[in-house]
Amino acid sequence: MLQLSSAGKRYGHKLLFEGADWMITPRDRVGLVGANGTGKSTLLKILAGSESLDYGSVSRAKGISAGYLPQDGLALTGRTVFAECMSVFAHLRAMEQEMEELTGRMSELDHSSPEYAQVAERYQRIEHEFTTRDGYAIEAQVGTVLAGLGFRKEDWTRQTEEFSGGWQMRIALVKLLLQQPNLLLLDEPTNHLDLEARNWLEEYLGNYPYAFVLISHDRYFLDVTINKIVEIWNKRIHLYSGNYEKYLNAKTQRLEQLEAAYRNQRERIEQLEVFINRFRYQATKAKQVQSRIKELEKIERIELPEEEKTIHFSFPQPKPAGRIVAEFVGVAKSYGDKEVFRDVSFMIERGDRIALVGVNGAGKSTLIKLLAQTEPLTQGEYRLGHNVDPDYFAQDQYKELNPDARILDDLGEISPRSTQTELRSLLGCFLFSADDVFKRIGVLSGGERNRYALLRMLLHPANFLLLDEPTNHLDMRAKDVLLKALTDYNGTVVFVSHDRYFIDKLATRVLEVGDGRVEVYPGNYEDYRWRKEGGAAALQKAVTLPANLLPGNGNANGQPPKSEDAGAKRLNPIKRKQMEDRVHQLEAEINRLEDAIAEGEAALQTFVSAEETQRVTQELGAARTELQKRMAEWEQLGQALQT
Repeated sequence: MLQLSSAGKRYGHKLLFEGADWMITPRDRVGLVGANGTGKSTLLKILAGSESLDYGSVSRAKGISAGYLPQDGLALTGRTVFAECMSVFAHLRAMEQEMEELTGRMSELDHSSPEYAQVAERYQRIEHEFTTRDGYAIEAQVGTVLAGLGFRKEDWTRQTEEFSGGWQMRIALVKLLLQQPNLLLLDEPTNHLDLEARNWLEEYLGNYPYAFVLISHDRYFLDVTINKIVEIWNKRIHLYSGNYEKYLNAKTQRLEQLEAAYRNQRERIEQLEVFINRFRYQATKAKQVQSRIKELEKIERIELPEEEKTIHFSFPQPKPAGRIVAEFVGVAKSYGDKEVFRDVSFMIERGDRIALVGVNGAGKSTLIKLLAQTEPLTQGEYRLGHNVDPDYFAQDQYKELNPDARILDDLGEISPRSTQTELRSLLGCFLFSADDVFKRIGVLSGGERNRYALLRMLLHPANFLLLDEPTNHLDMRAKDVLLKALTDYNGTVVFVSHDRYFIDKLATRVLEVGDGRVEVYPGNYEDYRWRKEGGAAALQKAVTLPANLLPGNGNANGQPPKSEDAGAKRLNPIKRKQMEDRVHQLEAEINRLEDAIAEGEAALQTFVSAEETQRVTQELGAARTELQKRMAEWEQLGQALQT
């Protein structure tokens, strides 16, 4: 449906890519990846037709409609949110209006007249097309997508200009999804979405009937939405089958092959050069020298890209706090008549890494501000534990920085033991490279200043970190550095993030914020979703199954019981690995229990004493009960892993 042939593009004097051959087929789901500055957004614009190639060609099949969502910069005015989204269906609205006009004309005409027959025939044709295109369901479609992307019903009648830039981009995304172009091009679509909206978009793209290409720094989002990766690397375009996890493995192999080919080529070049230099002036070797000179000229030199080095940096550890870090007792918070929290009580312990989740506007940022004591409680008590030193990273943290300081100098002052090389490597990780490190903080954009403020905090962490959207404005490499720093950190963290991979890797508990309450869930976000979707209840139900339905005993059909929730959720790779590990652990425990039961049954065959018989019988009963529970859990996990 769309094909690049020998495509190349420059940005000023910089070559982004060349010699690119890529065909997009009707059902492709493609993740476009590459380091910053390699030309991902430029390539997406070329596919959309808003930018041209410097070399090569783009071929588009007849009837291709490409819909493009940029990272930002769209502004909508003059209509309500609902009317703006309904404008996508202008052609259907025009058909609906004509149908109304034709209905009026038919009511006025003589049913036996030729003119009535013409009008009726026209009405039938239009009504058939209108029905075929789901014209009667367009308002429901708009409502579904608006709700999925986080717009409350009261927002639908508000003017679009009342919304911030991030919400404006959401409106643009709603319109694009309603249009359903047969090539959907999305540049960082999750940048302005909360977790619930991302989850909805994942499901929507999973059922999207046409091809799409997207850029995202959210590893989990890529893993569950795409089936191909296109990488801009070493000024070339490389294609990989599978999701992001498979791409990482395949890329490692490709790099190893390239390095081996580079070494072999360098050895051959050195051999040729040594021969040429040694025998250049010997007449008897002139023919061989010329042959080798020609061979040397024909060699197409392999270039190794400048790989971004993995950063190994030990962030300083904070002083230890007491076991109880913070505690809310009967806390309430209101802004005037608007109640945010009521009667909230929970405890945070040393070493907790707590993710706050909930829809936009539920109160996550407010809760972090209450913990940071930048907002007063309306009611209740907040207790900080012994030796606790909180530090707060706000979404607008850059306002706290000295605008006149140069980045590298400022960073050096707070980390005097770090070398310039270490500091520049860290800055490079957070997307400050080359001469950027000498910029004054005041000239940076809001996103750049927030990135720098986050790095600053990591270099001198307190023992209780409160982080509101720390992953905003970070690419995957910077997120990995942040993730490693927080994983190795021995203090306590409460954070808000919309990055599923980041939360799953970091969180040990989840606090769900909503409807004025805070609910506590153990585990990471995947565990939280599993419990919310009935996984815990299903497992409990499996554990208490009657004996005739236990695994191995069969049911009325001679088949093992099937949980109603089996297959209800799609597992991400992280959760699948955890469940597989648990299955192996359960199998070992089941073997141990079966051995113990066999030993107990054998022991009962030899009478020793009444007391010994009673003891063995009790142990045997406990082992059988434990085996029953383990078998039920093993069966439940086995069914879930088959999805």
